[in-house]
Amino acid sequence: MDAAAALLVLSAVVSYVVWFSFLNKSLKGPKVWPLLGSLPGLVQNCHRMHDWIAENLRASGGTYQTCIFAIPGLARRQGMVTVTCDPRNLEHILKLRFENYPKGPTWQAVFHDLLGDGIFNSDGDTWRFQRKTAALEFTTRTLRQAMARWVSRAIKLRLIPILDSAMAAGTTVDLQDLLLRLTFDNICGLTFGKDPETLSPGLPDNGFAVAFDRATEATLHRFIIPEFLWRLKRWLRLGMEVTLSSSVLLVEDYLSKIIAARKLELSRAGPAAHDDLLSRFMRKGDYSDSFLQHVALNFILAGRDTSSVALSWFFFLLVQNPRVEEKVLTEICSVLAETRGSENPDSWLEDPLEFEEVDRLVYLKAALSETLRLYPSVPEDSKHVVADDVLPDGTVVPAGSSVTYSIYSAGRMKFIWGEDCMEFRPERWLTSDGKRFDNQDSFKFVAFNAGPRICLGKDLAYLQMKSIAAAVLLRHRLTLAPGHRVEQKMSLTLFMKNGLAVNLHRRDLSKLVETLRAGDGAEAASTR
Repeated sequence: MDAAAALLVLSAVVSYVVWFSFLNKSLKGPKVWPLLGSLPGLVQNCHRMHDWIAENLRASGGTYQTCIFAIPGLARRQGMVTVTCDPRNLEHILKLRFENYPKGPTWQAVFHDLLGDGIFNSDGDTWRFQRKTAALEFTTRTLRQAMARWVSRAIKLRLIPILDSAMAAGTTVDLQDLLLRLTFDNICGLTFGKDPETLSPGLPDNGFAVAFDRATEATLHRFIIPEFLWRLKRWLRLGMEVTLSSSVLLVEDYLSKIIAARKLELSRAGPAAHDDLLSRFMRKGDYSDSFLQHVALNFILAGRDTSSVALSWFFFLLVQNPRVEEKVLTEICSVLAETRGSENPDSWLEDPLEFEEVDRLVYLKAALSETLRLYPSVPEDSKHVVADDVLPDGTVVPAGSSVTYSIYSAGRMKFIWGEDCMEFRPERWLTSDGKRFDNQDSFKFVAFNAGPRICLGKDLAYLQMKSIAAAVLLRHRLTLAPGHRVEQKMSLTLFMKNGLAVNLHRRDLSKLVETLRAGDGAEAASTR
């Protein structure tokens, strides 16, 4: 009996070794260990995950496959992960075979408690209905004008006074925190017409904002641990699952009160009383409070962190690249000299830029796009594979597996962007005459997603980022606080781990204005 058992164990070991050797040869990504799969590599590189993925993609030509656990029966489906940044594959996944690559059950389970069946956590008919409804609103000029009003108000009454006070006192500020607060206030105003005032003197806590942050953090925690474990913790009410459930209740209570009040206001004041997204959805039909809550939360989640994180990396890159900063500032001043006159540059600082002025800042848009190419707000995204498929580069993806497309890596590949792919060069986004913005292939530049799920708020994001960047740069020159280290935080959004600690210095525009006047004079003389 002992000999039979030993023979059985030996046969199992030999069979596994043979199976594992074939598996290992078929994969060209990071090292796969027996049983543990690629988990040791993930753990070892968890502090630099995005760069590690990019290194593996460079070594494998833009696509690789790995398995989280090297266990027969799981490795080829539930455990298989295909990672790619090849634009051909991205177009296939995000557009050509869109229906075969939904968010999938794992993603939806993780986010369901917070986002329900909202637009960013749904597939199929549920997603299509919300997308169609939202798309009609995002194409209207009135929504962009509403965003411009919220942004201008926050800049003039909140951001600039706080920065001016810090400069006068010689104190360091965490610019990332200020930007997070500003964009949170703006997106709440645009989404449901109420300003939580998190960017106010003293930087107060707001119950809704705190609960929303805690709920988001607890939700992201689910991605770190296996699904069966967080489900067990939720059932036993342990750890972050307790935080999530209590925070979601606070968020829903806050929004339910706003929805009830808004319904009453709309019934009394008529349909044109409010121009926020929540009111616009209410006018489309008689939706449940739960549905409206999830509509609001989905848009807040999408519109809050993305713009603030992008701006944080933008200001960091400008500090490292004074040539680009000078060109951005020159463009802003040139536009203001035309629209507001160059006789009194101090008057430029009285009010934030108007909608039409912001729209003319082409080089600034190029610099922001270049920032998002190198530091996309959402560095990685994933899809579920419904049916067996073959990607354009020949990679076979089995049903039940997942595909991760690395947005961070796509911006850092020589075969996509050229030999200078690691350089911060906004000029790559301009036409040859340098006067117009040159849109790149959306499957090379996927910071705003691509295909049917491309970001509806792309234009609003640029409007907000350009307005904030122009307001700050006109008034202040930024320097990193001595000893401050800028590092990536490993999360679904590319936050700076330690924030962005900067010192503020008064901007002197006199030389730049003189140069612009001299240039105007020379141009006038040449036309005589």
